[in-house]
Order: sequence, then C-alpha cells, then structure tokens
Amino acid sequence: MPATPQRLRAISRLRTGSAALAAAVGIGVTVAALPAGADTVHPDHTGRTVDVQLLSFNDFHGNLEPPQGSSGTVEELQPDGTKKSVPAGGVEYLAQSLRTARKGHPYSVTAAAGDLVGASPLLSGLFHDEPTIEAMNKLGLDVTSVGNHEFDEGRAELTRLQNGGCHPKDGCYEDGKKFAGAGFPYLTANVTDEKTGKPLLKPYTVWRHKGVKIGFIGVTLEGTPDIVSANGVKGLKFHDEVETINKYAKVLNKQGVKAIVALIHEGGLPASTSYNYNCDSPGPGDGISGPITEIAKHVTSKVDALVTGHTHQAYSCTIPDPSGRPRTVTSAASYGKLYTDTELTYDRRTHDIVRTSVKAPGAVNHVVDRTQPKAADMTSLIARWNKLAAPVAARPVGHIAADIAGRGADAPESPLGDVIADAQLEATKAADKGGAQLALMNPGGIRSDLAYPASGSEGDGVVTYGEAFTVQPFTNMMNVIDLTGAQLLTALQQQVSGPNEASPKILQVSAGLTYTLDMTKKGADRVVKDSVKLNGAALDPAKTYRVAMNEFLAGGGDGFAAFKDGRNKYVGPSDLDAFTAYLTAHSSASSPLNPPAADRIHVVG
Repeated sequence: MPATPQRLRAISRLRTGSAALAAAVGIGVTVAALPAGADTVHPDHTGRTVDVQLLSFNDFHGNLEPPQGSSGTVEELQPDGTKKSVPAGGVEYLAQSLRTARKGHPYSVTAAAGDLVGASPLLSGLFHDEPTIEAMNKLGLDVTSVGNHEFDEGRAELTRLQNGGCHPKDGCYEDGKKFAGAGFPYLTANVTDEKTGKPLLKPYTVWRHKGVKIGFIGVTLEGTPDIVSANGVKGLKFHDEVETINKYAKVLNKQGVKAIVALIHEGGLPASTSYNYNCDSPGPGDGISGPITEIAKHVTSKVDALVTGHTHQAYSCTIPDPSGRPRTVTSAASYGKLYTDTELTYDRRTHDIVRTSVKAPGAVNHVVDRTQPKAADMTSLIARWNKLAAPVAARPVGHIAADIAGRGADAPESPLGDVIADAQLEATKAADKGGAQLALMNPGGIRSDLAYPASGSEGDGVVTYGEAFTVQPFTNMMNVIDLTGAQLLTALQQQVSGPNEASPKILQVSAGLTYTLDMTKKGADRVVKDSVKLNGAALDPAKTYRVAMNEFLAGGGDGFAAFKDGRNKYVGPSDLDAFTAYLTAHSSASSPLNPPAADRIHVVG
C-alpha cells in the first residue's frame, strides 16, 4: 500500500511506542482455548470479538529480485504424494501477495522474524541494504525482530538502518536523497549494551487499531555471537530467548496488553521440506524438531503466537504452551518465497487472543508465486537501484557449462563448495601469499547456486560479478594460519560434535583433502580419523599445516573453536576476489567450467 501521510504519521507514533501501527500485511495464528472463566464466543466484527490478520515472513536477505536456481523455488506436496517445484519469490511478487491478502481485512498487521538484510545479493548488498529497507517500508511492514545477519556490519550500521542517514564511508547514493531509515521498529529485546545493560533498540512495541492492542516482542537467537564476526557484535550481550520473552510479556501485561506475539529469529527443522507439509501429524508439533521446539514449550502462555525464522524452513505447527494449550509456531522459509497468514481472534472484553482448538489451521503458508502481476512500485524501485549497480553488476567474470549447486545441493559436500575452496587455496598457496596447503569454507557462507540460465542480457552460462556476489556476499578477508594435524582433526570433528552435533556444519574442502564421514556414529567419532589424508598422505598429528579460510572461520565462527588456536596469521584478498579471480582464470566462453564431482568427502549413512 502507498506510504500515505496518514500511514507515515501512524508509523512514527508506533516507533515512539505511543500509538498504532498502520494496517499492513497479515499472518495467521491458530485459535486456542478460552481464558479461564470466559464465555464461549464467536468471531464477530461488530461484537465482542474481532479477527486480526497477521501476515508474516522471515529471512528475506535482500532478495529484491527473484532468487535464481533452487534458492528461488519451493517444494509443494501434491495430493498424490508427489512433490512439485514451484518458482517463487521476488519483492515485486511479495508486495503484491501481501496487498492482495490484506483486502477485506480491516484489522491487518505485518511482521517479520529477522534477517531482512545481510548476505544479500549485489542489488541490495552493494548499497548496504538501503534498497531492501526502502522496499520493506513500501510494502507495509509494521515490525520485525532482528536476526543474526542484522549484525553483519555492526551495531552502528544496524542503528543507521533503523534511524536513517547516509553511510559514514560511502555517503549518499543518489543526489538530493538522504536515506530515511526503517519506517518500522527493529526489536532487540535480548540484545543489550554490555556497559549500560539496556536493549540496543526497542525490546517491544504495541500495535493499536480501533481499540485492538497487540504487543510484539522481538528476539534473535542467543547464539548470534557464534555465527557473526566478532566486530559485528562487539560491546553487545545476547540473552536467553525464553527468559527475555517471558520478562517482557509481564511488562506488556502490566501495561494492559494481553494479546502478545513473539518474533523469534530461531527456528526448527520440519520432517519434510514441502511448505504445505502437515507438521502436526500424527499429533501437535510431532513433525518438527530443532531449537524452536524447546523454546515454544517454555515461552510463557501469555504469548499467543510465535513467528520464527533462521533455519529457512517452512512450517505452520501447533506446539502446546506451558499450560498445555495449543499455540501456533510458524516460519515462511526464506527470500520472500512464502508468507504466512494467521488469524488472531481478539476478545475486546479480556483484551486477549481467544485460543480455541479448530479443525482448520489458523495459520497457513502461501506461495509468493510469479504468475501474479508485479507490484509496479517495486518494479520501479528495482530499476532505479539496478541502474546505479549496473556498471559493477553486469561485468562478466567467468563461464559455466551447467548449474553448479551450492546452497541448493542435497549432500554435505556441494560442487560449488569445492569450487570456492579451490579458489581460496589458489589465491593463498604462493609462498608470498600465505603458503596455504589446503582451504576450508563454511557452508553457511555459500548463499546461492551458480545458475546456467542467464539472469539478464549476459547470455546463458555467463557468470556476472553480481551473480558471484550473490554467492559470496560477505567479502570476508582470507586468512592463512598454522594448525597442527591434531588441531585440524579437532576442527573437522567440530563439524559434527559440540554445538554442531544436532545440526552438522560440514566444511567444504579444497582438492587434495579427503576423508570419510560416518553418520551412523555419534559426535566426533563421525570423522573417521585414519581416513583423513592430504594429497594422499595420512594427516600427521604433529606436523604443522598452512590452512586457508575466511576471517569468520579463523575467529572461531560456526562453533569451530579449534581455529582460534591458529598461529602465524597471514591476511590475503577477500573471499569474493578469490572466487571471481578463479572463475576468470579457469573458464572461458569456449571452455566453460564444469561442475566438480564433489567426491572429496565420503559419506556413510
């Protein structure tokens, strides 16, 4: 919906915490048991209850244009049990979907669960994600929690995204235009300043519309410092999600706000990757596992719905709250491919959400399909920023013979992971450039596939700088460090043990490093010690090896504490520069790069 003067004033009042959020995109929540002593009631827009539409999404990551490859599809379960891949996503279609969904809903609020920005494609990332914040303002986002990627560039940059102002180094990108900042509040309830103990930004906000009041509490995962560079979270403390939500639920109750939604940038793992899978089969919440399940079981029953994210999965589940009442827990995958529509029945007398068991789901995920009309204002926004980015984005950097799967690979080792690790080794192997003997790449840093079909006018098989940036958007600097064979083995074991045991993070390895991963075993034993070899020679525990990796891994990111013990650090080029240089050196129009076999890690079970 257009940003009318009335809407902008409403948003301004919301940001100060004193008045209503403008009506926006909605997400639905399952309705559950009535409060003790309450009369049985039925939804009635003119009576005691009113239906509030909650529209939600998560993990947008600056994907203004439709994502390529597997990143731009959702899996749909068909009536006959087969699965269908459906193209989805792109802010032109997300905005249109939300605006269509709002029609006929006088009470509608739109919320997100973090990672709106960060790890973004070039169109947004090149401009420090100002284009995405502008798009979120235009499509009517009312409130969001922070996610871990909101801290990629540090607290000062997150504060700028909230409050506005031109970038301190790059300045303003358009003549006569100053970045206005987010027209919605970023909530940081469990992120506090180490010195003051106060939340970095607002911990909660209250949406008000015609007598209806709904509180939103926003948190990111407590483990954010483990998956963000140290500089990004310097001076901040991250607190337990459950304790924080429960604390602010009490605060809201004391203010007379009884209807509460928690926006949590932490998620779960459904048993199926199909967005329309029933994760309440055979019983409520039986089809989902992961961190969000324990969080949902312990978040106070004062909270009526949980909108989640981080795992990039799609689900709409019912997990009982501590009192045993059903409560909806949702996630809308990632990259704007889905949105969730939840129905909240608000009781005007109790000022709370009526949660009654119903057969039909109260929260449903919908595909942001690309057959619908595009939102014209988003098309204009994309064209405007693309014009600024074109001189950089369209430059060819390589050629590929077929799709090279990265983010969309269905095995622990991906073909694109092999290419990136090889690129990093090549960039650092010379004696005067680090002397690396092997390279390791964290899987979470590979943000997309390399798709063979052209994304623009460059032609099929041509890799542009913009496409390479989408794969490697963090521009982490390459580090080369000394590790003993024993330390390297410990690092490999940390892929599948400690904080990574429940959800392994398998490092991508350069050519020459091979080993067996036995997933029938548990913890560190999954890495078969005697199988680890470098260029055919068994790993020597006492020998020192020069190992290349990005600065995030070298700092112990993703639970790889062993890397922090590395010595004699050499700082090389950025990972993106290493990647593009490798593509240019190893491919041409007449001799494109073929996808590697991805056979360096032998996986059992």
